[in-house]
Amino acid sequence: MDTTFDCAGEVALVTGACGALGSAVADAFDAAGATVCGTDIVPPDDESSLVDPETIDYYEGDFTDERDVQRVVEAVVDDHGRIDYLANIAGTWRGGDPIHETDADLFDTLFDVNLKTMFLASKHALPHLQETEGAIVSVSSRSSLEGGEGDGIYRASKAGVRLLTETIAEENLGTVRANAVMPSVIDTPMNREMMDPDDAWVDPADIAAVVLFLCSDAAGVTSGAAVPVYGEA
Repeated sequence: MDTTFDCAGEVALVTGACGALGSAVADAFDAAGATVCGTDIVPPDDESSLVDPETIDYYEGDFTDERDVQRVVEAVVDDHGRIDYLANIAGTWRGGDPIHETDADLFDTLFDVNLKTMFLASKHALPHLQETEGAIVSVSSRSSLEGGEGDGIYRASKAGVRLLTETIAEENLGTVRANAVMPSVIDTPMNREMMDPDDAWVDPADIAAVVLFLCSDAAGVTSGAAVPVYGEA
C-alpha cells in the first residue's frame, strides 16, 4: 500500500545525510515536501557521497564534536526558523575481536559515531523540537537486542541508542516523540563489497519510509519504540 505524507513548510535535520541510509531518508523527506537540512563530514559532491545535492541544504559538521553540533543546529534555525524532525542516521559498523583482545580505540570510535552523535544532536535539537512538538528517529540495530561474538562493542553502542531513545521519549511525553528503527544488514554498496549480496537485505528506501512514518502524525501515538526494519534479513 502506497502512503504519502505532507511535510510542506516543515524542516527535517538528517545526520549522516551523504551515506546510503541518510541519503534515502533525505530523499523521503524531500519527496514529502520538507526542507531537508543534511549534515555530514562528507560533502555532497564527494565521490563517496550518495545524496543528491539538490535534495538537501548541506551543513558540514562533525557530530562527535559538541561545538560543531551546536553550530549546525543554530545555523539551521537561523536559516529556516525551526526544526520539526531530527533523523539521527550517522553511524558505522566495525567488527572486531573478543572483548579481552579489543583495542580501546575501537570502543571510542563506535561509541562516538553511533551513540555520541545521537546524544549531541538530540540534546541541541530538542529545545527547537519542543517548540514545534516535533519528532526524533534514531538508528539502533537488531543486533543490539543480544550479545554476540566479535562485534560486542557495536552492539553495545546501538543498545545505548535504544535506551537514550526511551529516555528522551519519557522526558518529553506529550511534546516530542522519540523512536528508533532497528535494521539488520542494509542493502548498500559498501555491504555488497564486503559480503555476498543477499536478496533478503532491506533497501534503504524501505527503512526511510518507516522513518518518515514515525515522524508523521500517523504515528502520533507512538513514542519510545524500537521498530524492527530488517524484514527477513
